[in-house]
Amino acid sequence: MRPAVPVSAVSLPSCARSDALAILREYDPAVKAHAAQALHARVVDGGAQWDLQLVFDEPPGLPGRPQRPELVEPRKLGRRSMQSEEGRAVLLHALAHIEFNAINLALDAVWRFAGMPGAFYADWLKVAAEEAHHFSLLSARLAEFGHAYGDFPAHDGLWEMCDRTRADVLARMALVPRTLEARGLDASPPIRARLQQAGDHASAAILDVILRDEIGHVLIGNRWFRYLCERAQVDPHSTYRRLADEYHAPKLRGPFNFDARRAAGFDEAELAALAGLEPQPEPSPQSTPPRPSDDEV
Repeated sequence: MRPAVPVSAVSLPSCARSDALAILREYDPAVKAHAAQALHARVVDGGAQWDLQLVFDEPPGLPGRPQRPELVEPRKLGRRSMQSEEGRAVLLHALAHIEFNAINLALDAVWRFAGMPGAFYADWLKVAAEEAHHFSLLSARLAEFGHAYGDFPAHDGLWEMCDRTRADVLARMALVPRTLEARGLDASPPIRARLQQAGDHASAAILDVILRDEIGHVLIGNRWFRYLCERAQVDPHSTYRRLADEYHAPKLRGPFNFDARRAAGFDEAELAALAGLEPQPEPSPQSTPPRPSDDEV
């Protein structure tokens, strides 16, 4: 892991985008979450402004993150049983790791891509603040189980795609919010149902908040992907397929949450293509729906 630099060590021009970069470099998750929410509040209140054209040299140590959790291959993560508190703690930790990475993904979009409209930066800073709220909710719930973020291993799939798309804002919009984060729209309802079945209503309620907000986050990704396609005068459907192949995006698989995806801005042609990927039910009446895989949560 590359060394991280705390916010206090960063000296950058006064601009909300440079502030976002400083927060991205912060390695303490709780400090990062609070700072992302505070910066968003400052922008909303008019206390911070954007420099839309400012171009930064990429500093070392991105993203700032703690030494733990240990990052491993997804296949090395064990299955998660909801029948024990320990199993639910492992699941909540996996969700907290996703939300921590999502803070980083949103902040990275704010500082990295110069020359976008001001609304682009405002949208992604709002996403960062909401992901920070999700992380804080999950961290507090983990504490009630006697655990903290970093106690269990995790994987780095979200940031790896962020890193691969660092030079192309169109690819970033196509493959992070519209592909990886959109998978959460499909995975959240089954996870919530498993938590409810286990009697963990408090954790299930956090999933409700996350799904509600994530629909809006994917909608933002769809909006800016289509904006960039229109600006480049390219077809969004064929462009998405090209970028997914070029950047080796994970293959999509069902079941899909079509209602949430529709609310998040996917058009009917995209939904029809996903319908063709839906798993066929087993002929046995005892069959049960597939559970989300570890890389989806």
